[in-house]
Amino acid sequence: MHSARRIRFVALNGSERAGGNTADVLDYCSQLLAARDADLDVIEVSTLDITPCGPCGDCLTRTTPCVVDDGVAGAVERMTAADGIIFAAPVHGFGTAGLMQAFIERAGVGHLRFRRPLTNKVGGVIVVGRRYSHTEVYSHLVLNVLLNRMIMVGSGFPAIVYGDRPGEARHDDEGLDMVSRTVDRMLDLAELLAEHRRLTGAEVLAPRDDTEWSSRLSVPGGRPGLTIPATAGARR
Repeated sequence: MHSARRIRFVALNGSERAGGNTADVLDYCSQLLAARDADLDVIEVSTLDITPCGPCGDCLTRTTPCVVDDGVAGAVERMTAADGIIFAAPVHGFGTAGLMQAFIERAGVGHLRFRRPLTNKVGGVIVVGRRYSHTEVYSHLVLNVLLNRMIMVGSGFPAIVYGDRPGEARHDDEGLDMVSRTVDRMLDLAELLAEHRRLTGAEVLAPRDDTEWSSRLSVPGGRPGLTIPATAGARR
């Protein structure tokens, strides 16, 4: 009998600090997944060559991915090949760490919006920080998960982990419990989606080839009017 392939997640570590609290929490996630025969591929955003967006401005009109040759395209390929994505970032300056924001902008504007290749992948968010603005950063990352048409998985309370100095996050038992719940629920859903795909050869949620970006480009002046797809009334 054909055995199902291992579920594989990708985690984005949006911290500039190697071996910091965010890395510790993702190592914890890796152990959780390994215990259930799943894999975690951690993308250390700090090691990527990320070229800042320049003055060309053609991303406002182009319909193909950015031609700038840096590390973002390869990271997007790893995300696209995964069953689920974990967005993990620390709080810096009362907001999302600048490195993570730079990656989100370059990946989103330069690569993801044309086809939304992360559509229907399982998504989760983890935020690590000292004490303040965790929920604001969590909400920001959740919006990016939803923007990419992923299936957002929660844990009850958000997966927010408190920690300032290196190693402190490991002692936030309640935060790590929320991380465990998030990862377990992500894996449960990913396994369910994979089993449905194996048995039926189809996706549970039918992906759409068009995106909000392609719809915008199809309208003169880039301002879409209200259009209702022919399939809109098919389900009640």
